[in-house]
Amino acid sequence: MADLTKQTPDPARPEAIKAVPVRHPGRWAAVAVIAVLAAMFAHMLVTNDKFQWSFLVDNAFRPNIIRGVWTTIALTVLAMLIGVLSGVVLAVMRLSDNPVLSGVAWLYTWFFRAVPRLVLAILFGNMGILYAKYHVGGVPFAGQLGDLMGVDIDATLFTLDARTLLTGFMAGLLALALSEAAYMAEIVRAGILSVEPGQEEAASALGMSRLLTLRRIILPQAMRVIVPPTGNETIAMLKDTSLVAYVPVTNELFFQLQAVGSRTFNVFPMLVAACIWYLILTSFLLVGQYFIERHFARGAGVSREKGAALRALGFGSGGGGA
Repeated sequence: MADLTKQTPDPARPEAIKAVPVRHPGRWAAVAVIAVLAAMFAHMLVTNDKFQWSFLVDNAFRPNIIRGVWTTIALTVLAMLIGVLSGVVLAVMRLSDNPVLSGVAWLYTWFFRAVPRLVLAILFGNMGILYAKYHVGGVPFAGQLGDLMGVDIDATLFTLDARTLLTGFMAGLLALALSEAAYMAEIVRAGILSVEPGQEEAASALGMSRLLTLRRIILPQAMRVIVPPTGNETIAMLKDTSLVAYVPVTNELFFQLQAVGSRTFNVFPMLVAACIWYLILTSFLLVGQYFIERHFARGAGVSREKGAALRALGFGSGGGGA
């Protein structure tokens, strides 16, 4: 008589898989190498007397250095503010159907992307060579017209001295801001082009003006594309403020640190102090960039999840939904 209590294996049911974790010996070797290099680097920082840490700490946080930090922050904020606003205008001009506006915007971006910022800073710092004084008048070419007609036409409203107008700070700010506007124009243009054309068509059908559509519909959606590279440009701008030391801007951070190093003949510790200061300031910018990106990315993940769910149900492109 057969033993009915004995269960026979179900041939249709597969056996349990014995999962064996994949070994990664290369990872542990890389970790070991990195740990050794990090230990060697830390040992070098502690034991090498050339760093002169006590001298660095005593001189890197003096009042003149702190004023230089505030000047660097002011240059970064003002240059990015002017650059972003000008970049939006230039991007709209590039996308305009008017060939004159589009051509002028293209010419601007071509020039300021081609010329290095250091050259621009020194150029603006020496604009007094070109014009010692700037005459602001109400009639263009008044002097030339007066010479042509044989009369003296003085339409000058007021005169500005070049040295008073283009101070070192202003020359450096113009060089950084005008150069940044060219880069921001391309970033904003890419963000605008990333928005579906149907959005503008729908807004136009609702009777919204082009400016209102740009401000309320296009730019808010383009911000997800614009913000990450703009954060990178802000960090790059913070570092590029060191270029205005060659204008020169004497109350700038890098200029002040260089001055301390030259005066005390301890150049290297002050260069290390410059690295530390820029690392600190950049870290704050990175934190701010993270929260700004998270703010403008709200709803993007939810939309992707909803789209995946609809596609799984058969809706959307290629689906066979009812």
